[in-house]
Amino acid sequence: MRTHADIDRRSLLLARAVAQRIDDDASRQGLERARQVCARWRAQSDSPAIQEWAAILAAPWEEVRPILLEESERGQRLRQSSPFCGVLTPRKRWQLYREFGDGTQ
Repeated sequence: MRTHADIDRRSLLLARAVAQRIDDDASRQGLERARQVCARWRAQSDSPAIQEWAAILAAPWEEVRPILLEESERGQRLRQSSPFCGVLTPRKRWQLYREFGDGTQ
């Protein structure tokens, strides 16, 4: 059984892969996708986490990136409601799950 610490480490691993993908794409399509996801979520909910992400995503990538990768309670909390879903392909996500030692999720 996975602990919360395991899940947090896996989330950070995924966030690092997301950051690398966005870094490698000069058009920053992954960032724009996250903004669109967040806007869609905001239309459906006024959750504090969604509001926080909306404020973060209003900044340029150079300011968003360190927040996404922050190794703190705040970073862990934000990654639990990350709007960066869909930036990684399912294949890449499953590859990372396997590397993490979790092929069952």
